[in-house]
Amino acid sequence: MKTILPAILALGTALSAATPALAVQDVDTVKLGVLNCTVEGGTGWVFGSSKNLACTYAPADGSAEEVYVGTINKFGVDIGVTGKTLMSWAVVAPADSAYASGQLAGDYVGATAEATFAAGLGANVLVGNSDSSIALQPVSVQAQEGVNVAAGIAELKLVAAQG
Repeated sequence: MKTILPAILALGTALSAATPALAVQDVDTVKLGVLNCTVEGGTGWVFGSSKNLACTYAPADGSAEEVYVGTINKFGVDIGVTGKTLMSWAVVAPADSAYASGQLAGDYVGATAEATFAAGLGANVLVGNSDSSIALQPVSVQAQEGVNVAAGIAELKLVAAQG
């Protein structure tokens, strides 16, 4: 544990420096809605993890919800076992963008950090998708159960679920 803590602190410092480069450009943005995801439990294997998830996108304009499935991969320090995790993001885009159904499908990348002992919290700031104009910003931190420490880069892959 003595060697893990300095590694996590160093990684956290590196992530805080890298995060502005991953942020949406300095333009006016609009909140399109909220993406709520349930991530299956699993084990982190020191250098990363990969977990399946199911998400529901609730548009801010009240139009029909959309369902997505996918995976979240974490690269960096990820040690421990977690139960089901609930994550929520505000979906934001440039103010002059028009949203099309299914547009959240694609790949997102960003910084991640979490700590859990029995019950814990974490946050993931992710940018990208097929046209790189959508960002996922934490609405609230994630809630999970288990024993886990993680910090690094997260990659989220979303696919529109077949209805």
